[in-house]
Amino acid sequence: MLKTIRTAKFASALVAAAAVFAATPASAQSTSTGAVRLSIFKAGFIVGAGGGQGTLTFRGKTYRLSVGGVGLGSLGIASVRLSGTASNLRTASDIAGTYGAAGAGATFVGGGQVATLQNEKGVVLSLRGAQAGFQVSLGVAGMTITMR
Repeated sequence: MLKTIRTAKFASALVAAAAVFAATPASAQSTSTGAVRLSIFKAGFIVGAGGGQGTLTFRGKTYRLSVGGVGLGSLGIASVRLSGTASNLRTASDIAGTYGAAGAGATFVGGGQVATLQNEKGVVLSLRGAQAGFQVSLGVAGMTITMR
């Protein structure tokens, strides 16, 4: 009788462990982080436009990226080189999408930039870098990344 109770307890523990692993979201287990480098040029007066290119290094492979974007309330001309991470990637193609941010800032020659942006797939870009030129922006800015 005692052996039967021990076997039942062991079986219950196994079932409980299996339930915990089954309840854990698959996305939390399978996401990874990649390295991102972007080079962007932007210009504008009231409505700004920008574009550029970059790379994503993810799971040992490098992917080429194109960057496009529009910002409202911008004034000036600037170029910026950003590097950082892309987190919550399941596949490399998850980086493609529209990223948005709201805020206000002014950057003058040689100023630094820091940005945290998220796309509709939950990918978070944490970027920093140096900007050359003069750019003042107030309001909403967006960026679209596509894979080449």
